[in-house]
Amino acid sequence: MYKHTQIGYLMLVTLFVSVLLFGVILIQTNIGLIITISLIFVLLIIASFSSLKVVIDKNYLRIKFGYGIFKKHFPLKEIILVKIVKNHWYYGWGIRLWAWPRMWIFNVSGFDAIEIKMKNGKIYRIGTDEPKKLEQAIKKIIQ
Repeated sequence: MYKHTQIGYLMLVTLFVSVLLFGVILIQTNIGLIITISLIFVLLIIASFSSLKVVIDKNYLRIKFGYGIFKKHFPLKEIILVKIVKNHWYYGWGIRLWAWPRMWIFNVSGFDAIEIKMKNGKIYRIGTDEPKKLEQAIKKIIQ
């Protein structure tokens, strides 16, 4: 029905710079195993936010960051509203719970997003570089 993966170029640059920086630190110093493991953990977290895959199937709107540690699905029958929005720069990237208005934000790059409102009143924003296509795909199913 709908499938798209957005690449988080900022996260990829951050990952590349982090690998270089951590590599220099590891080569130039004699740090312990715990710090090495911590650095590898940080790199894995950054890598997990390098892309955002959005899939709409028969029953769900599914999102998955990177290699799949962070994922979520939304039952299509529970979505009552979908609209295109622009996120503010200060919303950041990744997974965020924003206090006002109260909503969850999932994004990896840019400011374009779709906002969905669920029957229970919860609001979610999903970043995308194809806001019109994603909005149309969801509207086609929920109407």
